Amino acid sequence: MTQSRVLISRLQDKAKAPLLAPGVFDGLSSMMAEKAGAEALYLSGASFAYTRFGHPDIGLVSMSEMAENVAAIADRVDVPLIVDADTGFGNALNVQRTARVFARSGASAIQLEDQTLPKRCGHLAGKSLVSALEMVGKIKAAKDALAPWNTLVIARTDAIALEGVSAALDRAEHYSEAGADILFIEAPQDTETMREIARRFADRIPLLVNMIEGGKTPLLPLSTLGDLGFRLVIYPGAFVRALTFMGNQFYADLLNNGSTEIWQDRMLDLQGLNTLLGTNDLLEKGKSYDAEAQS
Repeated sequence: MTQSRVLISRLQDKAKAPLLAPGVFDGLSSMMAEKAGAEALYLSGASFAYTRFGHPDIGLVSMSEMAENVAAIADRVDVPLIVDADTGFGNALNVQRTARVFARSGASAIQLEDQTLPKRCGHLAGKSLVSALEMVGKIKAAKDALAPWNTLVIARTDAIALEGVSAALDRAEHYSEAGADILFIEAPQDTETMREIARRFADRIPLLVNMIEGGKTPLLPLSTLGDLGFRLVIYPGAFVRALTFMGNQFYADLLNNGSTEIWQDRMLDLQGLNTLLGTNDLLEKGKSYDAEAQS
């Protein structure tokens, strides 16, 4: 069974709790999330922009940069990888190229949104949207391109902030009819809106909800989100927010104190890090291919 099939089967199994996909941005974060028990991972375009370039999520990352990261992560983990493909990096033909490259690189699902270029974080002001018809064309283009891999398409709309809830639901209806496998109606601002989304779609198609600390959507427990009707819950930037909180304090303490002494109980030493990375196992595996071992 392909990872895409594993993912959609898990989402459709309503006897299980919603699937929580932690946000990751590189091989190390992905490996740690998998070791912690994650059944799927969400490669966040925002978190990649933050950590790779030190820039906000305003559409500065290129397709090829993201694809390289997809390949590095897919080579390191064995769980489905959901990839933020932003707007598809252009028109429908760009979407097809993006979809093929991401699928070859190891994406189990790609997420497309209906913003214009340059895009920005769904919880920031100042967004603008393409027409629903243009987005429908992009979804159909992605589905055609992804057919050889059966990679899933997540259709995201940012219309709540710009056109209202009713228009966002109508857009999502069009996107579902176009062949989207999962719907993502971004930034509902209260639980009643979340219920309205679920009432319309939850019986027909898996719904994704985005949990952002300090964002517009209420932060709710996984069980509550499941009761509301959501099947896929992402925390795309939570680890980066924890990491940057810790990093600010770490660098300040290091430069003020001239050592890491007060951090010793809050960090892995060299041996601990190598254990996490599986260094010894990898070196032993390499030895099995040495010339001496073959003789």
